[in-house]
Amino acid sequence: MYGLENLGCVNGVNANSKSNKTMNKKDLSQDIVKSHVLYSLGAGLVPVPLLDIAAVSVVQLDMLKQLAKVYDQDFKESAGKGWISAITGSTMARMGASLVKTIPGIGTILGGVTMSVLSGASTYAIGQVFIWHFSTGGNFMDFNFDKAKEIYEREFEVGKKVAKEMEKEKSQSETNGDDVYTKLEKLASLKAKGIITEEDFNEQKKRLLSNI
Repeated sequence: MYGLENLGCVNGVNANSKSNKTMNKKDLSQDIVKSHVLYSLGAGLVPVPLLDIAAVSVVQLDMLKQLAKVYDQDFKESAGKGWISAITGSTMARMGASLVKTIPGIGTILGGVTMSVLSGASTYAIGQVFIWHFSTGGNFMDFNFDKAKEIYEREFEVGKKVAKEMEKEKSQSETNGDDVYTKLEKLASLKAKGIITEEDFNEQKKRLLSNI
């Protein structure tokens, strides 16, 4: 639905590729987070109560999988799902924004816009949590939940600002007929068809994300 099957291509994440070896782990990780925040903005606009949360969870799990690859960790889906659920589960505002969609007409629009930003903020915060976890030597066998929750709450506030800016940029780009999300998809398509190289793809993708 959201092109999740192409997330790996859109993000250009392949820890073993030569082009990615030229990027340090921190830069590559933040690149991954930015891309997934973009996907979360779209997932948060699903016009059906609660389904948006499920969609965002899929995006966040994919982000975790790619971050694990960057830090050479064996991805454990069950553990990842549990951690994400435990960390984000108490974000009641996020759930409340989704439920606003049950109100006919304006409720759907209002809830969608609010959920979009909160979804992006949550994804951003989750990304920062796992960048911290993996970069400090953590793996899928150990997890400091209290510290992770502290980081999540702090980065969630930062993420709201990031998501609002991304949403604004996305809206402005859509007005011009070609948003960042669409450009990323087009780049992925060109790469898949062999029209552009992996190196060209990553360079163009980096330029797009740097403008957000």
